[in-house]
Amino acid sequence: MKGLIRFLKYVTVGGTTFLLDLLLLYLLIDYFEIYYVGATALAFSIAVSINYFVSRRFVFTGTLRSVHAGYGIFILIAGAGMVAVTGLMVVLVELFHLPYLPARVIVASIVGLWNYGMNLYVNFKVAGKH
Repeated sequence: MKGLIRFLKYVTVGGTTFLLDLLLLYLLIDYFEIYYVGATALAFSIAVSINYFVSRRFVFTGTLRSVHAGYGIFILIAGAGMVAVTGLMVVLVELFHLPYLPARVIVASIVGLWNYGMNLYVNFKVAGKH
């Protein structure tokens, strides 16, 4: 049950920061006319940084890892996620001709689950605890 509650908290925090990601993506592309690949990386970076601090406080409570070390590992995991996000965006937008926002939603569902598992087991190491 604790694992389910943690996952639901993660989905709530992740969903909220993902909405921020989408808003930033939209603004960067449609208002600032930044190419979608760069805009995706920038929006993702901002949203994922906010996600770390909120997740540390409300989702992955009880971790023994310091804030700085945890953020460093989180950024490494997020960096791998960013490579996956931008790569999958190129595939969906360029090869499958999907609009960038629906493509980003599809990509988020895939990469978000991977990020959760990596943070649960590798970074915060709280799987099976609390």
